[in-house]
Parts: sequence; structure tokens; C-alpha cells
Amino acid sequence: MADNSTMELALRMGDNCLILAQGLGAWCGHAPAVEEDIALANTALDLIGQTKLWLAYAGEIEGEGRSADDLAFLRDVREFRNCLLVEQPNGDYGRTLMRQFLFDAWHYPMLTALTGSSDRGIAEIAEKSVKEATYQIERSRDLVIRLGDGDETSRAHMQAALDELWRFTGELTTPDAVDEELAAKGAAPRLARIEKLYTEQMRVTLDEATLVIPDGAPMQQGGKAGFHSETLGHLLSEMQWLQRAYPGLQW
Repeated sequence: MADNSTMELALRMGDNCLILAQGLGAWCGHAPAVEEDIALANTALDLIGQTKLWLAYAGEIEGEGRSADDLAFLRDVREFRNCLLVEQPNGDYGRTLMRQFLFDAWHYPMLTALTGSSDRGIAEIAEKSVKEATYQIERSRDLVIRLGDGDETSRAHMQAALDELWRFTGELTTPDAVDEELAAKGAAPRLARIEKLYTEQMRVTLDEATLVIPDGAPMQQGGKAGFHSETLGHLLSEMQWLQRAYPGLQW
């Protein structure tokens, strides 16, 4: 019998990486500098690598023969378990960087904690992924600080991005029944612990970037339960069309 909560965790972690990578990939050939073009493409590839590990493990737990590709390309929008933050549109380059930082600041401590999971499969994937997440948080944090504490134009773009995206951060550290079950059996950390680390990272980084955290912004929820924005539907239609047009296609 499938361990539903552990499978759900693997889907959530994998879907976060997959959807964020798809958004980053859209910058290929369009970033404002060659170095940034390459860096974003490399980050997307790292996240796709993590996606394959998480979704393959979810399929293994499910035990119905679905591969990582099946789970990526043959699920409908309501079956995806990514947080709302990663499906937000790229917008301008500052918005993309802010989205990346807000995710990385959660992703790194979450993966670090998951290396101690009571579930061996989860722990092994986290150990492989946290090395890449270490670089990703260092990079996105540095860029947010440089642009936030830059000239009036760059600061305005970064503040606007923070104002728009902040409402999607609460979901990352708000536990639901699945999170509580995972924490109870030691498969995942209690999100209150991650929230503390996340908040500390936010305050230090955004202060240094001279950016102001929006006060009293209502937090949006639902992604982890399969309730998504219209944007995800458009993203999936682009990402999945080839496999759906030619079922069973293999590279």
C-alpha cells in the first residue's frame, strides 16, 4: 500500500522544482546578459535533475508503474502540488530574481532538514539536492542585494517584485494535515522550524538590500492542495503538449 503522505511530499518537492525550472527556461536567449542567460539555464537544469529524482521516487512509492516523465507530462493541473510562488509569471528580470530568492530561502533549509528524514529515499534525494541549493541561495541572495541596494531604478523594480510576490510566501511554511503527519513520523521537519530560518534569512537579506517587507499582506494558499492560478494551466499546456500530442513518445 502506498505511503500517501510520503508520496505527497515527493510530489510537492518535485513539482516545485519542475514548475520553477520551466519558468526559468523561458529566459534562455532572452536574459539581459550572457552570463545571466547561462546562469538561469544552469539553475533550470539543476532543478530538472532534482525533479526527476523526486518524481521517480513518488512513482516508486505509488507502485502503479508511473515514471517521472509520466508524472511530469500526463497529470492535469489539479494534480500538481507545487506552491503558488513558483508558478507566478516571470515578469521582468527583477521579478524573476525575487521569485528565485524567495523560493531558495525556503528550499535550502527544507532540503537541509530533509537530509535527516526517517525515510531513506527522501534523505538520499535531499543529500544530492542540497549541494545545488547551496549555490542557488548564495547566487539569488547576492543579486537581490546588489539590485535592491543599487540605483533608484533597480531598487524600484525589486521592491515592486517583493510587493507582488510576498503574498505567496506564507504557503511555504504553513503546515497542513500532510505536513503534520510527515513531521510526526520524522519524514519531514516541522514547518515552524523552517519558518524561523526562513524569516531570519528574509530579514537579514532584505534589510541589506534596503527593501521593505510588505506589511499585513494577505497570504495566498492552495497550491499544495492542487488549487492553482490560471498561469499554471498555460505553463502546463506549453510544457506537456508534445507528449500529449504524441502519446508514448520517447527521446
